[in-house]
Amino acid sequence: MKANLNTLGEGIRIALSAIGASKVRAGLTIIGVAIGVAVVVTMAAMITGIRSSIFESFEAAGPENFFVMPFDFSEIRLTGDGSGRPPWWNRPDLTHEEIRRIERLPAVDEATVDFDFNVTMSFEGNRVTGIQSSGNSAGWPSYTAGDFSAGRNFVPSEVQQARAVVVLSRPLAEELFGQRDPIGRSIRVSARTRGVNPLFRVIGVFDLEGNVFAEVVDHFAIFPWTSAEKRLKARNPFQNFLSLVVVPSPDLDREEAKDQVTTVLRSMRGLGPGDDNNFALIESQQMIETFDQLTGVFFLVMIALSSVALMVGGIGVIGIMMISVTERTREIGIRKAVGATRNEILWQFLVEAAVLTFMGGAIGLGLGAALATGIEARTPLPAAIPLWSIIAALVSAIVTGMLFGLFPALRGARMTPVRALGFE
Repeated sequence: MKANLNTLGEGIRIALSAIGASKVRAGLTIIGVAIGVAVVVTMAAMITGIRSSIFESFEAAGPENFFVMPFDFSEIRLTGDGSGRPPWWNRPDLTHEEIRRIERLPAVDEATVDFDFNVTMSFEGNRVTGIQSSGNSAGWPSYTAGDFSAGRNFVPSEVQQARAVVVLSRPLAEELFGQRDPIGRSIRVSARTRGVNPLFRVIGVFDLEGNVFAEVVDHFAIFPWTSAEKRLKARNPFQNFLSLVVVPSPDLDREEAKDQVTTVLRSMRGLGPGDDNNFALIESQQMIETFDQLTGVFFLVMIALSSVALMVGGIGVIGIMMISVTERTREIGIRKAVGATRNEILWQFLVEAAVLTFMGGAIGLGLGAALATGIEARTPLPAAIPLWSIIAALVSAIVTGMLFGLFPALRGARMTPVRALGFE
């Protein structure tokens, strides 16, 4: 054990001496490895941070809740029947009667309608365009992380009567009204090219809880879904379909609620025993799994790109180690003449190669951490470096050095003392 530690220490000392003797070659190799490691660490930090925000959003929405939609977007494939449309294109949207029936089911505590659209708002000559908006039932705050900083939410009776009321995000309210109190003021609203621009009264200001989505989409408005349909003509079934967030009753489990919703929709749509569902029930976990698949593909691409940099660094390791072996041929001969074994010589050069790439990995790790911190500070994207990425970065750097340094190390270890001592 002590001999192995001495050999390791000697290998590290010789490696540092060799790196110092060929600064340019070593520097280029270290940079190649550092770039690859920095890319891996930065991407891992960003994906971990975004994933954490998504988990928090789903936790706020309620892990037992599920969504009723015309189709399961996680199973969509870009194939069709020759008409240019995907198979799910003609699936029916949820109707008002179906929504009312689902709301009355014993296993359903609450069913909240949701659909998205964009609007333009104006107040006393101040105009804001491209505002991300949604039409919702009164229960939307129960699955949205945040709180009202002023005013109130609309109530079920206002939804039933399609009243012209709206809740604004705090940044949007500040842009429209400045320092004035927005509650009770009327604003002109138009949904793109629908040809209508009615007045809506502001009844509440909502603050999203701090996460990536709150910072990316800070200007938003929430309307009663009936008002968005009737007054703004905001919904086009082919562009922004209705979805339903179903909250199961606390006395019954989610599966019972899903069974009751499925039975009602199949009955109302006249589906026979052999007919497939023309709707989808999607759990929060399915959405998380879909996100994992998307980020997994993206991360694999980043790994492939970073591997190119590691490959460049590995080629540099071969070059610098070949030169190192050549320059120290007589040293190898002397060591073998005084009793050094082939394995000891091999180990010495492998340690040297590993030290070279470990330095690149350490620099890349620091660079990746700095990039992740900068991204988090200057953009709304969160970044949290996971422990596994640190370990993976350093291990991959060391393994790269040892793999690419193996051929030069074998070349040096296989030299006979006579040949090595006679080298000029």
